[in-house]
Amino acid sequence: MAASPGALRRAGNEEFRRGQYGPAAELYSRALAQLEAAGDASAEERSVLLANRAACHLKDGACSLCVADCSSALQLVPFGIKPLLRRAAAYEAMERYSLAYVDYKTALQVDCSVQAAHDGVNRMTKALLEKDGMNWRQKLPPIPTVPVSAQTRWSIPSAQAPGADTPPATAPQGERDMTAADMERARMLKEEGNEFVKKGNHKKAVEKYSESLKLNKECATYTNRALCFLSLKQYKEAAQDCTEALKLDPKNVKALYRRAQALKELKDYKSSIADIKSLLKTEPKNTAALRLLQELNRA
Repeated sequence: MAASPGALRRAGNEEFRRGQYGPAAELYSRALAQLEAAGDASAEERSVLLANRAACHLKDGACSLCVADCSSALQLVPFGIKPLLRRAAAYEAMERYSLAYVDYKTALQVDCSVQAAHDGVNRMTKALLEKDGMNWRQKLPPIPTVPVSAQTRWSIPSAQAPGADTPPATAPQGERDMTAADMERARMLKEEGNEFVKKGNHKKAVEKYSESLKLNKECATYTNRALCFLSLKQYKEAAQDCTEALKLDPKNVKALYRRAQALKELKDYKSSIADIKSLLKTEPKNTAALRLLQELNRA
């Protein structure tokens, strides 16, 4: 007896978790074909399968296939948060920053507590500022207005999320979005910090990064400041900055590596090893991490 679409989807999810993205996509495709052949496919079910297959394409770097599947998923169920975020990530990888910006902003209307969307908006704002200058907003495609029904339907605020206690339907759009001037100032301060690092003046660099972070909590600024704290032997501060960076990007290689370095100096070898092992799941051949792991195993 042939596996049901539900069973195929679960099998696809299992393959995806194991990092087998090609086989997972194949299983999702079979489930979709079965649903369509039966003619009783609910829009919801097809949308989820398309969004799942899009995630496989994204992992495999097939960005245009990811965009196509996300767009189909969104036609079936408008304003689905996962297809919006995945399509945004694919557009970003294709350097189609204005389209990525629109999707990230739309996702924030659906659920204002999604950190990945806030980070995406920040990254795209920077990229568009650099590409199109201060008038970048005038060149954007229109951002769709998400109806209240879609906001309440998709938004499940988490206790830790900023804005979690704001009813999703009434969350003011872009309330926590930065102004272009703030973004530009934060970027310049970070650049100034980078210049001080090149000159070996880590104290001055820390000052600049700290000012930048007041305006824009960005992953790279935290990992840069962590590097300075490591040089200044302020290991607790370095570990803390890496933790903040990992809240924004849980698989960030620099943050994991630098926190592992800081924890090693703080003699917390167990946590340091855990960070290196997490890093090696993303980059199994990272020579610096493999070397540090050897040192830790001898410690």
